[in-house]
Amino acid sequence: MIKNVILDIGNVLMAFCWEKYYHSFGYSDEVFEKLAKATVLSSTWNEFDKGVLTPDELLHEFIKNDPSVEKEIRQVYANINPTVELYSYTLDWIRHLKKTGYKVYILSNFSEKLHEECDKLDFLKEVDGYILSYQVKLIKPDDRIYQLLLERYDLVPEECVFLDDRLVNIEAARKNGIHGIVFTTYEEALQMLAKLGVETR
Repeated sequence: MIKNVILDIGNVLMAFCWEKYYHSFGYSDEVFEKLAKATVLSSTWNEFDKGVLTPDELLHEFIKNDPSVEKEIRQVYANINPTVELYSYTLDWIRHLKKTGYKVYILSNFSEKLHEECDKLDFLKEVDGYILSYQVKLIKPDDRIYQLLLERYDLVPEECVFLDDRLVNIEAARKNGIHGIVFTTYEEALQMLAKLGVETR
C-alpha cells in the first residue's frame, strides 16, 4: 500500500522554462546557443545542483565554458528566478494528497542560488519533508540521495511512489525499492497513481 508520495520539482511541480527566460533578452540564435551550451546544457550545471561550488565559483566556471558570451552569462545569472514557473495545480495537488492521508515529500536536484532567489516555493511549507540536492551535496540518480530520504524520514521503500520527469531518476528509485512513475503530464500522473491505489480526486 502506498503511504508516501515523493515528488520532483522541475517539470513536475514547476516548469523549468530557461529557454523562455533566455529568449526574453532578445539574444541572436547564435548567442542563445552558446549561452545554453555554456550554462544549462553543460556538465557544470550538475555541479550547480550538487552544491559543491559557491554561486560565484559556478559563475566563473560557466564563463570558462565560453568566455565569448561572458556578458550574457552574467546577465542571465544575475537573477535566475524567472527560469522556473509554478504550475497551477501544484498547491492543490499537494493539499489534496495530504487531506486524503498521504505523506508528501520532495526530492529534487535544486541549486542553492535558485532556492535563495525563487519566490515560488511556498509549497515546501506544505510538505512533510524535502531534500534539495545542493543541501546534501548529492544529485539524482545517485543511490545515496534516495537512501538518505528514506532514512531521514523513516520511510519504507515499498510504501513510497516517486514521480520525476526523467526516466533515469525513476529507474534509480525503483532500484532502491521505491515505486516510480515517469511524469509527463499532470492528468497522466493522476491516472498512473490511481493504478497504484492512490486516491487522486
